[in-house]
Amino acid sequence: MKLNEMLGIKYPIIQGGMANIATGKFAAQVSNAGALGVIASGGLNAEAIEKEISQCRKLTDKPFGVNLMLMNPDADNIAQLLCDEKIKVITTGAGTPGKYMSMWKDAGSIVMPVVAGTALARKVEQLGADAVIAEGGESGGHVGDMTTMTLVPQVIDSVNIPVIAAGGIADGRQFVAAMALGAAGVQIGTCLLVSEECPIHMNYKEALIKARDNGTAVTGRSLGAPVRILKNQMAREYLKLEAKGVGRDELEQITLGGLRRAVYDGDVKTGSVMAGQVCGQLKQIRPLAEILDDLYQDAKNVLENMKQMQM
Repeated sequence: MKLNEMLGIKYPIIQGGMANIATGKFAAQVSNAGALGVIASGGLNAEAIEKEISQCRKLTDKPFGVNLMLMNPDADNIAQLLCDEKIKVITTGAGTPGKYMSMWKDAGSIVMPVVAGTALARKVEQLGADAVIAEGGESGGHVGDMTTMTLVPQVIDSVNIPVIAAGGIADGRQFVAAMALGAAGVQIGTCLLVSEECPIHMNYKEALIKARDNGTAVTGRSLGAPVRILKNQMAREYLKLEAKGVGRDELEQITLGGLRRAVYDGDVKTGSVMAGQVCGQLKQIRPLAEILDDLYQDAKNVLENMKQMQM
């Protein structure tokens, strides 16, 4: 089944749950533009997320979801809130949502955990997940080791539920490639950061547009917490110290509050400007509806051109 048919949306596209960025308002705007908007829990508590859900419902009558980062200190209360609010789609990250699955399913939610390998994909399927989001290391923010091209087909071969491809998708060619691998749809994030509606600081958007193909780096590998961000002063300093074997406490001081500084203050020098490797493809700031429609129509054109190719 295609993702759009499964979720009742126009395009088989999910917006990634980007912390400090994917607010209730932004999720509503994404849903109104035809994809599935997703509210990010990030570092928010249940009370704050309840307000974001309320805001989203005021701004759209389309389906939307909420992403729960399972490392969130208030995860138990947030999980119960999502059940009480009867959220249609729940995505999860940074762990296994096993202890919440039964109550979410009883509430009628569609649960789609993000996975970076086949073992977790099989585990969450056994727990009752409706689909999984296989996210490759090309994506922005917290990343795994496998690329989308290698991860997606192996996850598809390991489970019997729909698989959504994420990481490294910003145009029709990449969209079609994901579908050719067997994905039911795609999750995108970085290419939506340069939408007019995205609430990040203009400096952040401009930094993305200026970025080149090799404009990102992965910090935190030595700590077991790899994060892909734009190369800037902070990233270079972090990587130098990491190479010297500096301890966790000192490294974490460098990034403390970095994402908020980038998103709200526009600090693109010492802030954590999270972005995927597709940043080099971003050329201009456009409306969400235009970005999504172009992505979908471009994919259709690619497919049409492929029909004329002879193998």
